[in-house]
Amino acid sequence: MEAVKISPKFQVVIPRRVRDAMKLNPGQKMRVIQYEDRIELIPERKISDMKGFLKGIDTRFEREKDRE
Repeated sequence: MEAVKISPKFQVVIPRRVRDAMKLNPGQKMRVIQYEDRIELIPERKISDMKGFLKGIDTRFEREKDRE
């Protein structure tokens, strides 16, 4: 976890290690979500970039007895 400082204009700089790991680009849009006592930034991605991101996910689940 890294600390950032809020500027007088309420701006923050995302640390380089995080930008590189998440492949963020200048001008990229982010979704901002307030969740309890924290702020989450979620990068917007093109739908074409998401192709295959669920590959290999385990879709098995136990069904309710009355649904078998």
